[in-house]
Amino acid sequence: MAAQIGARQLNIDLVHGDEAALFRWLIASFLFGKRIQGEIAAQAYRVIVDRHGLDTPRKLCACSQRQLVRMLGEARYVRYDESTAARLLKLGRKLMDEYDGAVGAIQARSEDRAAFEKRLAQFEGVGPKTVEIFMREAASVWY
Repeated sequence: MAAQIGARQLNIDLVHGDEAALFRWLIASFLFGKRIQGEIAAQAYRVIVDRHGLDTPRKLCACSQRQLVRMLGEARYVRYDESTAARLLKLGRKLMDEYDGAVGAIQARSEDRAAFEKRLAQFEGVGPKTVEIFMREAASVWY
C-alpha cells in the first residue's frame, strides 16, 4: 500500500491554520476522496492550485467547468473529470455563498467537531472519505 500523501507533501502549512492553507487542504482532500490513485490526485492538486493558481474559492469560481476538466486532464485525472470539475465549482460556490468563502467560517458556525463534519458533508461530492481525509490533518488545528 502506498504511503498517504498529506498536507506537508503538498507544501500546505496547516500548523498555523490560516484560511488559505485550509482551503488548499480542502481541495486536496476533495481530490483524494475520489476513487483514484493518490499520486494522480496529488498531481491534479498541483496542476489546479500550483500551476493554475486556483488557491481561493473566488479564483476557483471564476474558472469554467471546461477549464477545470482540462486541468484535471493535465494531471491524468480523467476517470471522473467531468463530475469532479462540476463538483469543485459547486464546492467553491457554496463556500462563497454560505460561508463568505472561508473554510474557517464552517468551523466557527459549528458547535463541535461532529457538527463541522456534518456541515462539510453537505457539500456536493464530499462524502465520508473526503471528510476523513480533511479532518485527519485539519482537526489538529481546531480540536
